[in-house]
Amino acid sequence: MTAPSAAEIARAAAVLRSGGLVAFATETVYGLGADARNPDAVARIFAVKGRPQDHPVIVHIPGIEYLERWAREVPALARALARGFWPGPLTLILERAPGVPDAVTGGQGTVGLRVPSHPVAQALLRAFAGEEGAHRFDGVAAPSANRFGRISPTTAAHVRADLGDEVDVILDGGACEVGIESTIVDCSRGEPVLLRPGRITAADIARVSGVAPRAADREAPRSPGALESHYAPRHPLRLVAAEAWDKTLAGIRSRRAVLSLREQPAGDASVLWIRMPTDPARYGHDLYAGLRALDGCDCELILAEAPPPGPEWDGIRDRLCRAATEA
Repeated sequence: MTAPSAAEIARAAAVLRSGGLVAFATETVYGLGADARNPDAVARIFAVKGRPQDHPVIVHIPGIEYLERWAREVPALARALARGFWPGPLTLILERAPGVPDAVTGGQGTVGLRVPSHPVAQALLRAFAGEEGAHRFDGVAAPSANRFGRISPTTAAHVRADLGDEVDVILDGGACEVGIESTIVDCSRGEPVLLRPGRITAADIARVSGVAPRAADREAPRSPGALESHYAPRHPLRLVAAEAWDKTLAGIRSRRAVLSLREQPAGDASVLWIRMPTDPARYGHDLYAGLRALDGCDCELILAEAPPPGPEWDGIRDRLCRAATEA
């Protein structure tokens, strides 16, 4: 894979400024980007994805110096997390600044902000902002570049398969390194609240901020990926506890495809068996590609073995639990 040229990046930035849509690689998943200050452009994201209008999107900014353009205030907690993890797979929820469009916040008083580390994302954001960000083009709204609620894309080929020519430009940055969406932390209420787990764990947040994050509650702002059903394949997916794996496998008579940490047993009749890495970082990298491969085979049911306990698996466990559509 050849990285996009400077000319391709410049063209993509021009498309964003004109109200178009650009899919681009980040370290987490591919994003479907639009000018975050342009409500009509953001509305195209919602239309293409089939995304509910009250579901907020994350605004991607080039660097920490852009925070005050989007946040009414930046508490010490948020600044510590930004300095500790940006650029990287962390989204901060902050009180929105005046003039931030409802289109990106879902009408809420908060906004989600992130500085991605992928070089393609960084090049696009810097080109979009222009020389020292001297004009209004300073943020790109970018949820995952797929149909709403379905498996997120981690390659440009996934984007093409899902959205086809509904995207004006696709910037191919290769396979995403992290492979699952960013960790989301609400910093708008005086203490960290973990809204979505990811590669950055609760322990990582506590180490940098000095405060262990609370779990999300009813007062938490709506955030991406928080719906009970999300990241789902088209085939039914059943998440199976490790201790129930052998019994469940023996009792399934339908045409099954399997995502497991184990080797495929001799004589197993599964249509497709994908053995996943035992390292959580590698597992996260491979997760969505594995689910897409299983979803594309001639099966009736996908069986996924639940990951091991431990905070380093929380992000993966969250995605599999939301992807599961069958008890």
